[in-house]
Amino acid sequence: MSTIASLADITRVHAENQPDKVAMVFEGREWTYAELDRESNQVANALVAAGVGPQDRVAHLDKNGPEYFSYLFGASKINAVGVAVNWRLAAPEMEYILNHSGAKVLLIGEEFLGHYEQMNLETVSTVVVVGNVDAHLDYATWISSADDNDPNVDVGWTDTSYQLYTSGTTGLPKGVELTNRNFFEMLPAASAEWYFDTDSVNLVAMPLFHIAGSGWGVVGLYNGGTNVLLREADLVELLRLIEAYEITNALLVPAILQFLLITPEAQETNFSSLRCMVYGASPITEEVLAGSMSLMGCKFVQAYGLTETTGGVTILRADDHDPGGPKSHLLRSAGQVWGDVELRIVDPETGDDLGDSEVGEIWVKTIQNLKSYWNDPAATDEAYPEGIDEDGRGWFRTGDAGYTEQGFLFIHDRVKDMIISGGENIYPAEVENVLMAHPEIADVAVIGVPDEKWGETVKAVITPAAESDPDEVALIEYCRERLAHYKCPTSVDRLGLIPRNPAGKILKTELRKPYWEGQERAVN
Repeated sequence: MSTIASLADITRVHAENQPDKVAMVFEGREWTYAELDRESNQVANALVAAGVGPQDRVAHLDKNGPEYFSYLFGASKINAVGVAVNWRLAAPEMEYILNHSGAKVLLIGEEFLGHYEQMNLETVSTVVVVGNVDAHLDYATWISSADDNDPNVDVGWTDTSYQLYTSGTTGLPKGVELTNRNFFEMLPAASAEWYFDTDSVNLVAMPLFHIAGSGWGVVGLYNGGTNVLLREADLVELLRLIEAYEITNALLVPAILQFLLITPEAQETNFSSLRCMVYGASPITEEVLAGSMSLMGCKFVQAYGLTETTGGVTILRADDHDPGGPKSHLLRSAGQVWGDVELRIVDPETGDDLGDSEVGEIWVKTIQNLKSYWNDPAATDEAYPEGIDEDGRGWFRTGDAGYTEQGFLFIHDRVKDMIISGGENIYPAEVENVLMAHPEIADVAVIGVPDEKWGETVKAVITPAAESDPDEVALIEYCRERLAHYKCPTSVDRLGLIPRNPAGKILKTELRKPYWEGQERAVN
């Protein structure tokens, strides 16, 4: 793999060495590495024709599909930056990301044109649609007129190659800049720890706007394996693909694993081809984990990481999965560091390092850490309180709280108030800002509460405005009109006074306490 030094090189190298090897499968259609390389060349030249240059942003807004990878690799071949937009967002949220990124070209799925019509885009000059529409240029036509020769634009090791957006603590998403260097620190470690090789048949089921989806897909192609794409998480179709294509590697969030355990078709599925199931992004119970291991009979590996760390920075290896055995206590851990990753547990108030078994904020130093937050130097400085050295390494504040024991990391809680529901990150401030605009609400706090299916779900605790009696269903619908549905409250409680400290900060820990009493709260 030494000849692969950028995202652009992945298709180049494999097209040269194994042109007829199947690179991708989607809904029964196959793409060889030669075809993927050629199509990404066409995308690259079409982007140039649209006025895209080095480090310009180009955006993708659609559910999982093969065009995503052609677009990502095509952008890389001209040193442009792929921006993946969460298709689950509401139109105003999509608009903010597209405008903030400065995207020049938008590749959008046909089913999201309704969202597009609601947006006022400031920088997008070319819209390309995946699908058949008369009003816009379609993807097939767009690339068909483009040259299929490799443009061979120089790509810098520390140039940004990929930009993903995370929810911000202030309510505004932040653009995480990931470089080729970030990826190529992660890729060799991930390949070894997740049992990838050129014979891998890799199920890409997680959304590609997540690092868990796109990063996972890149790992499969980096190794010269075959990616089998699932458009969205249809459990019956997922099971069919595992058996039909003899899937060897897969990554799923705990909520999906839990649903599979109660899906009748799962009991009839042949999982014998599976080498490794990687899981993470949200809490998992020992019961779900043990049940999944028994059902699938393959190696299980847990991964902990963030978008800002290019995915995984610690893993709980297969050998440490021992339900009911002497190592069973390790199932509550997030494992050990890998690659070049260093870990500290820091007192968030004093900045002092803490010892074993002492809970503090998790700080991570690795070349996998983000280059910066796009156009947000203040947020970047806050994330790197001790700065970044000449090698591009610095201690990154994860915002998660945890402790270490004998080299294993245990996630205790979150320093920030982020809610993780079914693997989706939700920042309360975003939801609170929407609800505070409602005329019948005087004060509001949004917290995560236990949920059997999703790990936790969103609850709004409100103080009604004087002489108001807001309806719970109407408030939830009010949010759903303005936010992605997964961010919206599933329940609303009333409280005469929202508890705050003398500085006015909401006491979220106090608010959460009665809902989490008797629950073991863990974050993976």
